[in-house]
Amino acid sequence: MKELSIAVYGREFNQSVIGYVVELFTYLRERNVNVYIHHDFHSFLKRLCKLDFTFKKFKSHKDLPSDIAFMLSLGGDGTMLSAATLIKDSGIPLAGINFGRLGFLANISKNHIEDALDQILSNNYQIQKRALLQVESSDGTFIKGEDFALNDITVFRSDSSAMITVHAVLDDELLNSYWADGLIIATPTGSTAYSLSCGGPIIMPGSGNFVITPISPHNLNVRPIVVNENMTLRLEIESRTEKYILSCDSKSHTLSTKTSLTITKAPFSINLIRLQNDQYFGILREKLLWGIDVRNY
Repeated sequence: MKELSIAVYGREFNQSVIGYVVELFTYLRERNVNVYIHHDFHSFLKRLCKLDFTFKKFKSHKDLPSDIAFMLSLGGDGTMLSAATLIKDSGIPLAGINFGRLGFLANISKNHIEDALDQILSNNYQIQKRALLQVESSDGTFIKGEDFALNDITVFRSDSSAMITVHAVLDDELLNSYWADGLIIATPTGSTAYSLSCGGPIIMPGSGNFVITPISPHNLNVRPIVVNENMTLRLEIESRTEKYILSCDSKSHTLSTKTSLTITKAPFSINLIRLQNDQYFGILREKLLWGIDVRNY
């Protein structure tokens, strides 16, 4: 039987989860899984967990063999977003073990690692394709590979002194001039993240929509709007400081207000591994306490 190869990505975590990490790698070794570990994470594991296993290292998906089965993310949802940045358009399936708090994306419980991996290694799972956003700047600021987001693309004011004005043109038609602290453009995946905390709606993955959500708008009648995922959105920003911050998930850039942005759907998707008991509405009820009447507790 051909040896199975997987990639493992993670970031530094506290010592309370070391036992789970040792359990994971012991499980993989016992099943003769060929493991590639991200270069930076490998150094951390070697120092903190003192694992005596031999692993290969990688820095990008280009270092991985073409037959890599999937990538496993160890951490919270932020770690999953970073893992998606590594995967890019390679199509490598992605699963996450939740060492964080909420765990919308990294939804494998650290208490059920072996059960979950038994299912994955037996191909007993489904692939859920998640849409991404892509951004282009008028001055070509971005490095290729840092211009997309699985959760959201957001523009912020660069300091706390004054709001910014975001002129938004949707498919060549003026949508609005937002006078606010910023503007979020979120995917269905990101609709349960920052956009939700700013009053945006929950959008079911695969619905074919994005949502545009203002951050603390000056005019309270300016509400979030759901748009078709095939839209083209152009943003021009005015600010007293003549600069603003652009965030693509966890990647941030400070830009001049002379730099305009064009946001579209990315030409590729991220393949998330979902186990048979992973139901979207069940996750909403569990993670957001959706529909629970606290008077009964």
